[in-house]
Order: sequence, then structure tokens, then C-alpha cells
Amino acid sequence: MAIRQRAVLAQDKHERHHAILDAAARLLRRAPDRVASVAEVADEAGLAKGTVYLYFPAKEALLLALHERNVGQFFDALIDRLQGAGPVTIDGVLAVVREHMVEPPLFLPLASRCFGTIQQSVDAEVARAFRERMAGRLELAGAGLERHFTTLPRGGGVVLLRHSYALILGLWQMSPSSSAAISSAGAKDVRDAPAILKFAYPSDLDRALAALWRGTLAVP
Repeated sequence: MAIRQRAVLAQDKHERHHAILDAAARLLRRAPDRVASVAEVADEAGLAKGTVYLYFPAKEALLLALHERNVGQFFDALIDRLQGAGPVTIDGVLAVVREHMVEPPLFLPLASRCFGTIQQSVDAEVARAFRERMAGRLELAGAGLERHFTTLPRGGGVVLLRHSYALILGLWQMSPSSSAAISSAGAKDVRDAPAILKFAYPSDLDRALAALWRGTLAVP
């Protein structure tokens, strides 16, 4: 679909915003070990570089917005499940985690970048607004968990989600999957990893998350 250079209506701006993020995502999938420049993203999106700057003042802000979109998709799916009519189970929640955090190839590499340096590189107001939006989603999802899992104390849903995210990201950063995703050496990094770090991330994470959730919720 051809994208007009100038977006006027709110819907046009929304589409342009996501078209730029889509272009950044494609470039990141092709080369996970480097951050594309604004000029490269503009070329991929079929836009002028100045047009991209109207939406994102720097490439770090663009990547943070892409990360926020990924996280938002996870929270939307989780909140939909928590607000649905059916029962909510640990396995059901962890299935949402797998679908929206573990299986998408960009989520964890990008989350790792944003958790580290990108938030420190973007404008302070942009970073503050991002954290506030994430806090709002986290609070809403945490309250939903407390409605379904009554052993959670007030505020316990947020704590459980926070601990889960730390486990998901931290275990990934220790795994061979992390080296393969962010290094051009890829498979060589996996082969050279110490034996103790050669573990299958998805299955290891499944066991760790299940233990965390069942222990926290006192489920045998």
C-alpha cells in the first residue's frame, strides 16, 4: 500500500505511526545485532527522513515505541482473557506469555535493549510517559489477576507480573538464545557457550514460571 508523504487526519497519522514501526521491525528482524538509522527506517517505509523525525525525534525513541507496541499487545491479550467470561487458569495466563513474549522473534531482543540503554538515551519526558503508560497497563492486569486468584493480596497481581517479567527477561539474557539473537556470530556463540548455559530457553522458562506462579498462588 502506498503511503502518502503528508498525513493530516488522525487516522492517517495513526497509520503512518504504525507503518514506521513496521519498517523498523522488518529491519530489526533482518539484522538483530544492529540498530537501523532513521534514514534506513525512512527508506524502508517509503518516506522522507524528515517525515520520520516528525513522529520520532531519534532512533532510540522509535525503538522504545516499537517495544511499547509489543508490550501493549501482550497486555491487551492478557486483559481480554482476564475480563472474559470463562475461567482463568495459570496455564491459560502462561499461554498468553508464550504467544506474545516468548514466541515473537523480536520481543525479547528488543525488550533487552530497551530495559538497558534505550530508556537512558531518549528524552526524559518520553521515557517518563512510557513508564506511566506501562504502569497503567500493569495495574489493570494486576487487579484482574487478583479478581481471579483470590490468594493474591491487594497489589499482589502487580508484584507477580513484575517478578514474571524479570524472570522472562533475565533467563533469556542468560540463555544461548540471547547470543544467537543479538550477535552476528549466532550459532557459533551457542556452540562456544559454557555447558551450564546450554539450556533450552522455552522449556526452562515454562518450568520456572509455573513454579513461580504455583508457589505464589499456593497451588499444588
